[in-house]
Amino acid sequence: MTTLAHTLADSRTMLHRQLLHLRRYPSLTVMLIGLPVIFLLLFVYVFGGTLGAGIGGGRAAYVNYLTPGILLFTVAGVATGTAVSVAMDMTEGIVDRFRSLAIARSALLTGHVLGSLVQNLLALAAVLGVALLAGFRPDATPLEWLAALGVLTATAFALTWFAVALGMVADSVETASNTPMFLSLLPFLGSGFVPTQTMPAGLRTFAEYQPFTPIIETLRGLLLGSGIGTAAVTALAWCAGISLLSYLWARRRYRRRATA
Repeated sequence: MTTLAHTLADSRTMLHRQLLHLRRYPSLTVMLIGLPVIFLLLFVYVFGGTLGAGIGGGRAAYVNYLTPGILLFTVAGVATGTAVSVAMDMTEGIVDRFRSLAIARSALLTGHVLGSLVQNLLALAAVLGVALLAGFRPDATPLEWLAALGVLTATAFALTWFAVALGMVADSVETASNTPMFLSLLPFLGSGFVPTQTMPAGLRTFAEYQPFTPIIETLRGLLLGSGIGTAAVTALAWCAGISLLSYLWARRRYRRRATA
């Protein structure tokens, strides 16, 4: 068996391990779905009338505006679960057990990333289903839906590698569960819930230049037909940069741990 085939086989085994964890502990996936759904329903049915009026519409207009931000909030929440899962492996000795076996070193991290992507897709599908029931009415073509899925997958991939790196450096599971929480705040401090133009000057500058805002605007443009401009290029550049730097960071930390 070639080195590449050996690595792919080991990665598939580690993915299977992560999927078994998802099936064994469904409460985590339910929690990762439940929180975005709660925020969606809260903002639509409690604040939607007022906030919708602020963007020139009503509750129906606001659920359309809100849903892309909620989808990004969902992806950020799954990243927290990934960091916890990685930290558990790093602190409970499983890495030392794998090190004694003839498996590819990268397979463990690859399994975490692929498992997290599967969890992301499940969570996004569930949250999107609730959004449609709450009145979300996209007018995207099949090609635009495919592009939106690609943007969400690229974002999930980037945040997953970032979460893997955070889980690697955490000294405990508790630390790993708290460190990525700032990711869940970024949709609030961007254009996810209200237009950035309504924010104070300093906060508006941060909101316009942080990574989640161009991603949200790209999704909003693809799903609802609003203008995208340069947001798509900026969004993909953020995803590529975060993915690369996080991968290099995680790989370095894992190699250091594996050779310790």
